[in-house]
Amino acid sequence: MIFLLVTIVVFIVFIYKQKQNTYLKGMKELKMIHENDMLRSQLEIQEQTFQNISREIHDNIGQKLSLAKLHLNTLHVGGQLGLDSQIKNIVNFLTETIADLSDLSRSMSSDVIKNNGFLKALEFEINQLNKPELFNIKLTVVGEPVFMHAEKELILFRIVQESLNNVIKHAHASSIHLNLHYADSHLLLSITDNGKGFSLDNFNKRNGLLNMNKRALMLNGQFDIESSIGTGTVVTIKLPIYENS
Repeated sequence: MIFLLVTIVVFIVFIYKQKQNTYLKGMKELKMIHENDMLRSQLEIQEQTFQNISREIHDNIGQKLSLAKLHLNTLHVGGQLGLDSQIKNIVNFLTETIADLSDLSRSMSSDVIKNNGFLKALEFEINQLNKPELFNIKLTVVGEPVFMHAEKELILFRIVQESLNNVIKHAHASSIHLNLHYADSHLLLSITDNGKGFSLDNFNKRNGLLNMNKRALMLNGQFDIESSIGTGTVVTIKLPIYENS
């Protein structure tokens, strides 16, 4: 009887443990789904914000600058010494400003990704960052580029944008190298800078890095960062190419 009772107790404990493990696994999966849904919602809100800013730049600010340029071009100054040259300089400045605003508007808009793909959008972004000649930004592509799902490419592009933003704002780097390696089943992307670096001890306190990591996980990818004070930083993203593409 004692043996039978012990057996029953062990069996009940075993069943309880199984149900507990199933419950915990289910809760973990629900938490991941919830986090992914939250991140997707945040991305949608962010994209909507970018679209609104892009539209405002294109339709409002760009239009007013174009109007100011038109007025300056139609001025009759009567040959006053030096005034013609000054107005010409102002017109040239306005022309460059309108072009820069147009480029900024395109960079914010997700239509660049949808229409041209991740690689073209990345090349455009690098060209814009190289314009002030403050950084030497180089892009290397290895393998045959593959078009992925537009939403997937957009999330990847925003990760790269945020990483480049961090380098420009905080790293004090002069050189940035982006390497894209298209393998048979995955894409390996690395962003290397020669900046001041930082300690990874406070990684969990850096919201930007955590956000990039969550976005990489959302793509079923891996996010890794290597850095130490004085040695620069390497950000690596590895994700499957064809999954959900």
